[in-house]
Amino acid sequence: MRASFDLSLYLVLDPVQCGGHDAAIAVARAALEGGATIVQLRAPEWHKRAWLELARALLPLTRAHGVPFVINDHVDVALAVGADGVHLGQRDLPADAARRLLGPDALIGLSVSNLDETADAEKLAGVIDYLGAGPVYATPTKTDASMPCGIDGLADICAAARLPTVAIGGIQAHNAADVMRAKPAGLAVVSAICKAADPRKAAAALRATIVRART
Repeated sequence: MRASFDLSLYLVLDPVQCGGHDAAIAVARAALEGGATIVQLRAPEWHKRAWLELARALLPLTRAHGVPFVINDHVDVALAVGADGVHLGQRDLPADAARRLLGPDALIGLSVSNLDETADAEKLAGVIDYLGAGPVYATPTKTDASMPCGIDGLADICAAARLPTVAIGGIQAHNAADVMRAKPAGLAVVSAICKAADPRKAAAALRATIVRART
């Protein structure tokens, strides 16, 4: 049976932004202590074996906190380490192919950036579990990202989607409350935690903002 998941505070862990393998582990541990509810490993600048080694080290941390661990794009790495699933982009392996490889219990997310992609993704309900909508704001983290959809565009996507939808792209502590006004299921962040002087405190502050926005 597919495990339950909480998109509230979704850490996209970039080991380069963290400062390397060991630093990424420390950031992940701190973020989990601060309230991260899901962790995705995304290391576009790294070779596959480095992904594998870091994923193997991260999995026990997420397991200890009862938090899902997913791999960006690389289904083979997810299978090799026994991760909980994958997150796919529009140009990655098709979601139905990933589902066949990973099986019925895997967690699969799909990125969307506009209403057309959202409508297509909704046809995959049962194959995918959630959407990642954005970028909300322009971000240097992902150089091949689509044009920012903004708060209004995000709100439109969230309203149109039946699948739970996490917002991503340029989200920081100073704009997190604004993004939550679009009513996403949660916020996905990269540099807001990976580059924070105190990742635990940064995660806790973001989590508190999310909780306040919901109440």
